[in-house]
Amino acid sequence: MISNQILQSTIDGLRNITKVDLGVCDTEGKVLATTFPQADDYGNAASGFARSQADSQVVSGCQFFKVFDERQLEYILLASGDTDDVSMIGRIACFEIQNLIVAYKERFDKDNFIKNLLLDNLLLVDIYNRAKKLHIESDAKRVVYLIESKNRDNNDAERLRGILGGKSKDFVTAVDEKSVIVVKDVSENELIENLKKIAEAMADALGGSENVRIAFGTVVSELKEVSKSYKEARMALDVGKIFFENQNVVAYSTLGIGRLIYQLPIPLCKMFIKEIFGGKTTEDFDEETLTTINKFFENSLNVSETSRQLYIHRNTLVYRLDKLQKSTGLDLRVFEDAITFKIALMVVKYMKYMESLEY
Repeated sequence: MISNQILQSTIDGLRNITKVDLGVCDTEGKVLATTFPQADDYGNAASGFARSQADSQVVSGCQFFKVFDERQLEYILLASGDTDDVSMIGRIACFEIQNLIVAYKERFDKDNFIKNLLLDNLLLVDIYNRAKKLHIESDAKRVVYLIESKNRDNNDAERLRGILGGKSKDFVTAVDEKSVIVVKDVSENELIENLKKIAEAMADALGGSENVRIAFGTVVSELKEVSKSYKEARMALDVGKIFFENQNVVAYSTLGIGRLIYQLPIPLCKMFIKEIFGGKTTEDFDEETLTTINKFFENSLNVSETSRQLYIHRNTLVYRLDKLQKSTGLDLRVFEDAITFKIALMVVKYMKYMESLEY
């Protein structure tokens, strides 16, 4: 079914060209789009006309036409005006709407195909057979974007199509109520910086970085691998929420060690944390200690730069590090111990996130 917004835009355009008022009703006589307020007065007449055998009819100076989807009646078109060409213009409008129906059905079929492709619901032979029928290239370079919006509405997909410029090789769909998916056609050697710029443009179209999180997978070269890029984007979205909460755009290829930690079983994580901290947890560290640790890591274990940014004396920082070493047995000034501690903090963060999903 064509959206009311598209129907309104179509008849508005025809009205501006022909100066003939047009309206579109469903088969029950409900007005879906119109260029003249009197269209509501013809609801009962349109409903009766829909049940009749006639293809066209004139009621109180307004001409009625039937719009079919193949042999199924879809709409009643109203045409009203002083010109002698009202009948011809009404038929032209019917033809235009029928073309829209065909286009929307084709897009629906493609959307359905892409959804099943993303979810691995198709056999390999079905992928290529259906792609050929739908005129979808099987060997184009593509990447999958997963967009999650706090204030998602039904117009998000249309906004994204507008950003993409209506390219026939790009697909916008949704596999759940929380997110929208874009399967984007890309060039042979697309740089990750360009892929991020595309994501940022999408975020701006949907309300800005504060309302939207976007993740994308790696570029794949075959249609059958699109589901792989989607799974990568899905993982990138989750990992981004844990380890990159300040970034609204996250690429799968930049997840680093976070990707590995995300795939660890929780029992193994608990065992690791117990080995590192004994009976302690990161919650046992006061805010001053955690701030010191994070700043020390940010400055690549540089004592002088860390103390400068924390506005403390170098000896004060050394004292805090010594105190942490006594508590945990790890000296953050030693690279191996620092790596162990950093991974432990990330594991704790991952465990907390997984626990929050259970409630």
